[in-house]
Amino acid sequence: MLRKGDWIMIKALHERGVYQKDIAEQLGVHPKTVSRALQRDRAPACQRVKRMTKLDPYQASVDRLLTEGVWNAVVILRVLQAEGYSGGVTMLRLYIQPKRALRQGRATVRFETPPGQQLQSDWGEVETEIADVPTKVCFSVNELAYSRRFHFWCTDSADAEHTYEGLIRSFEYFGGVPQEVLVDNQKAAVLAPATANSEPRFNTRFLDLAGQYGFQPRACRPYRARTKGKDERMVGYIKQHFFVRYRSFTSWAHLNQQAEAWLREEADQRRQTTVKEVVSVRFAREAPTLHALPVLRYDTAYHELRQVAWDGYVDVRGNRYSVPAALVGRTVQIHIGLDETLKIYQGETLVAEHRLRPVAQGWGSVPAHHTPLWQETLQVQHRPLAVYQEVATWN
Repeated sequence: MLRKGDWIMIKALHERGVYQKDIAEQLGVHPKTVSRALQRDRAPACQRVKRMTKLDPYQASVDRLLTEGVWNAVVILRVLQAEGYSGGVTMLRLYIQPKRALRQGRATVRFETPPGQQLQSDWGEVETEIADVPTKVCFSVNELAYSRRFHFWCTDSADAEHTYEGLIRSFEYFGGVPQEVLVDNQKAAVLAPATANSEPRFNTRFLDLAGQYGFQPRACRPYRARTKGKDERMVGYIKQHFFVRYRSFTSWAHLNQQAEAWLREEADQRRQTTVKEVVSVRFAREAPTLHALPVLRYDTAYHELRQVAWDGYVDVRGNRYSVPAALVGRTVQIHIGLDETLKIYQGETLVAEHRLRPVAQGWGSVPAHHTPLWQETLQVQHRPLAVYQEVATWN
């Protein structure tokens, strides 16, 4: 078979007028080989002889497994080894790799909800500057599934109480409540996720919130994050837009004020790419379908029990706060608001209210709480003089 160099020599000698017979003799080939090469007028194509591999007899088995949805090379290797394959997994992976483009992906059907039906809730986290100090910011994101209008609220914790507060602020921003709220399986809302044989077990306080605001709680199936995909995309949208545009804030209040201004001026006015409509226009059709807000706002404060000490104080977060003296030794319920207010209840009755104080500022005291205790302490027992005379006589 002629090589590329042979073709170049044939062409050069032919152009110089050398006879084909002489060219063939010089290259050691038949004259017809030279004649055919000149007729082709190009170098001969290089044809490689395919070498047989250990995998060749088993390719049909591999293809069958791939059509059945088995793409794990190690699993396929074990099947082939049972059939007598003695090669390695690398050869198998090289054979499978070009075929992966044919693999069918998991089909995702986009689920669109009607107006007013669903709100999706999630949390995000980012680091920014507040009062010139690098600060980790947690933000609650709540999005209406139909209109794609969303609201977010920034704080320093993603616990249950802040989750409830974030939802309530979103309801107030939207001016109403949807039929259902879809949450992830965080403990703030879901104590035990759904299984094949049981429904999810929701946090009691989350159920209280749902009852007061009139929505049905729903939880995503474990490992099915796409169920709540609309809201999770908004977490990235906020990070890539709001927290890139605004990088520092003077306070937490300034941060949330800036967030609401940005929501109204930019996020609400964007054209949503999926529904191809301006969010505020679409929300105008959804707003009438939302339920009205309740008359009373849900109390998102921390609820804890405390025993009143002998001196009429309760211990809260490393400091002490006074309660009326009559409650010494009794159990009271404390409510710690997200605004750092402390309310103390005896049953349904509010008996004391304080502002949480740093330990360095000392205890929180209301003088009127302990007036009865001081009166008892200052009382002097009056005895007749004869008692002391008897004692002196005895001595």
